[in-house]
Amino acid sequence: MKITAIETHVCHARMRNWVFVKVVTDQPGLHGWGEATLEWHTRSIVGAVEDIATLLIGEDPTRVEYLWQMMFRQHFWHGSGIVRGTAISGIDLALWDILGKVAGLPVHRLMGGPVRDTIRTYCHLGGGRLEDFYQGKREDARRFGELAQKAVEDGFTAFKSMAVPETMPLEGLRPVKYAEANVRAMREAVGDDIDIMVDCHARPSPAMGLRFGKALDPYGLYFFEEPCWPESVAGLAMINQALTTPVATGERLTALEQFRDLFEQRGCEVCQLDITHCGGLTSANRVAALAEAHRISLAPHNPQGPVSTAASLEFGFAQPSYIICEAVHLDVPWRQDVVDEGFVVEPEGRIVRPNQRPGLGIEINEAEVAKHPFEQEIVERTFYADGSVGDW
Repeated sequence: MKITAIETHVCHARMRNWVFVKVVTDQPGLHGWGEATLEWHTRSIVGAVEDIATLLIGEDPTRVEYLWQMMFRQHFWHGSGIVRGTAISGIDLALWDILGKVAGLPVHRLMGGPVRDTIRTYCHLGGGRLEDFYQGKREDARRFGELAQKAVEDGFTAFKSMAVPETMPLEGLRPVKYAEANVRAMREAVGDDIDIMVDCHARPSPAMGLRFGKALDPYGLYFFEEPCWPESVAGLAMINQALTTPVATGERLTALEQFRDLFEQRGCEVCQLDITHCGGLTSANRVAALAEAHRISLAPHNPQGPVSTAASLEFGFAQPSYIICEAVHLDVPWRQDVVDEGFVVEPEGRIVRPNQRPGLGIEINEAEVAKHPFEQEIVERTFYADGSVGDW
């Protein structure tokens, strides 16, 4: 069996262009699907996949670890940068999909079998709609409460919000009070039995991240996400040590060594590795072993397309430290039209039963994807009150 082609299929989904990767073999009908979505870098990803493909054409697709080493170590530059790491991830996921199909088993069974019966999912406020989650007025506490109630009405027992406003490296009480009002409104709207996460999007400095974290600590957040830049491991560790709320981070890390350093300094309690960026399932399994050694939970970053979701769930059914799966369900109304999924989501509680189909258990509808060709993503920029550049 040999790889004959590696294709990219780009699907415009408003905020993101989903980049689906299809690895084709010389066996009739046997192919695998992966995903290599990277916002505002779609052209770069497509080119990177084409570059890496030259290493793999003619190779045996079931030699997944061997091919991962080939992709990561050849062509001189190691594959730990975000663009190449994402391209490798997309191909790696497709290879696991093929391996499962050859074996006649779901991917999670190839990784040792299910360690749990169900996986809980959480949503974004507004279901992932750009206007509700990313562009809402941060000081509109009433709206935060309404969207929180809607998430519960939709069956979710947990949801994530961006209740913390953009701030300069140091500001006074006003933004902190805004954030506290937003979180208070959500907690009052849904009560104590629903889990609330707050995503800072790595916008604050360590000093401001700590200030926000302490203000929100009394509200019993499930986790406090990216309270400062991921490069500031010491800052993350300082915040994590000072709070009772668990700190979550890791979605922007692409190298195993970065996760090692984060865990060794206890920069988080929840690791949000992104399977479509960190090197696919092959690399994610290594990160999971490191996390297990440090007793750090796994909650993969997953706001992308449906192949990313399928891979995150397969990973979760095989990993003891996995706690919850991020889910975006209302970013575009036709999301389910482009994919046929093997897993089952129960409306009550939004819990997932495991996929029983071989591989990742999904099939992409290429005709539906073709209805949504590449478009330049919506440009998002952030500036502070003084005109200086902030972090989006």
